[in-house]
Amino acid sequence: MTVVITGRDLSVDEVVRVARHDERVHLDAAAVERMTRSRSVVEKAVADGEPAYGLTTGVGASLESVIATDEMARFNSRVVERTQILVGESAGPDVVRATMLCQLNGFASATVGVRPLLAERFVRALNGGDRPSVGIGGSVGQGDLAPLADVARHVTRDLPLAAGEGLALVNGNAFSTGWAALAITDATRLLEAMESAGALSLEAIGNDLTMLDSFTCAVRPYPGLAKSTRRLRDLLDGSALWDPQNGRGVQALTFLCLPQVHGACWDAVGFVHGQLSVELNASQGCPIVDGERGRILLAPNFEILPLATALDTLRLALAPTLTCSQERAVKLLASTWSGLPTGLLADGQETDNGLEMLGIAAQALAAEARLLAAPVSFEVPSSSHAQGLEDRTTMAPLACRRLSEMVRLGSGIVAIEAVIAAQAIELSERTPIGDGCAKLLRTLRQRVPFHTPDSPGLPDLDAAITLIWDGSLCDA
Repeated sequence: MTVVITGRDLSVDEVVRVARHDERVHLDAAAVERMTRSRSVVEKAVADGEPAYGLTTGVGASLESVIATDEMARFNSRVVERTQILVGESAGPDVVRATMLCQLNGFASATVGVRPLLAERFVRALNGGDRPSVGIGGSVGQGDLAPLADVARHVTRDLPLAAGEGLALVNGNAFSTGWAALAITDATRLLEAMESAGALSLEAIGNDLTMLDSFTCAVRPYPGLAKSTRRLRDLLDGSALWDPQNGRGVQALTFLCLPQVHGACWDAVGFVHGQLSVELNASQGCPIVDGERGRILLAPNFEILPLATALDTLRLALAPTLTCSQERAVKLLASTWSGLPTGLLADGQETDNGLEMLGIAAQALAAEARLLAAPVSFEVPSSSHAQGLEDRTTMAPLACRRLSEMVRLGSGIVAIEAVIAAQAIELSERTPIGDGCAKLLRTLRQRVPFHTPDSPGLPDLDAAITLIWDGSLCDA
């Protein structure tokens, strides 16, 4: 398949396909025509000597200076060179490709005013499998200057830049937007897997399933609550726990409130998707070129607070969800809660702690994940940079990075909950369990065997984590 770039309808799914599966891209002919018209507006402004930020004048603190015609190419190259920092570790290849794709789509919107030739360079780089080294640090989110400069130096290394192209290459938010598309995809997969692990925990603890009655959603109509309840009902369909006589009544809130907590996280995911669907096809630069009416506007669309605050919101919603997953796992290890041997070891010996160390690992991972949940979009900048002009920041790249790190830590927590819940279900010998849960249990056992006193070491968590990312714990 090929992703057609129009500048108007790029989706999260297409970003993932190009970034992670090397799907080819093609620049839409209509987009090329719009870019050509937009470029003619820029060239007229330059020819007429019209004052235009970054086109005929300097940028930042130098905005009052005028660029001489014979200095145009050198100025635009210098804009890129002076913002290339390469701070910290390098971004992953998928993040780099997502960045390049989002930047290409921004060019295709025809609001940036670059030549179609520049967009074609990005097409060639993506289809050729280029993966430049891009530092993850150095950007405050008011235009991803440093990482975009790393991309620009690679893609345009032998291409003389024309008026306005230096600034267009660095002052958008393609790095944050592309990374956000990947992070929200991973967060969605994690939440689906956490729902599966949660259903296994409900079976393991023997919780009465009254809280999953559809009337609960009808009288509290949050979309996320309805989605979580529906998914849990599907996973638990056929379980003996639907009969109140077989359930254990009210349990700890991390079990009882599972659909409410997950529902809040689903709503946060939906919020990010809504903001991201706008940003993926938005003009994120400054200035903005109106090719239809022949105008150039000084409109700072690099202000990406809508996406940054949405990412903050999702991390805040994800933190308690992960904490609940960890707590369910720990409670299942305790006989006072599960009614099973402490550590969930059948025929265990008093000197064998069974799976108890997994509970400690889950606590450590959850604590680290919570520390990443703090919002970053209100971070206070320095007001002295660029003579006080650049006194705003969203820290959007950091918001993306922290979400990605939380998801990575969360995969370990969810894997631990799933392994512990599966062990408890089989020890309890309670039947029947839900059809979806039975499928999950069979899938897990193909990779992670039941733990016995003779098992060598603890269960293979890496194998369980693999089941999260290949979708096996989400498809039941």
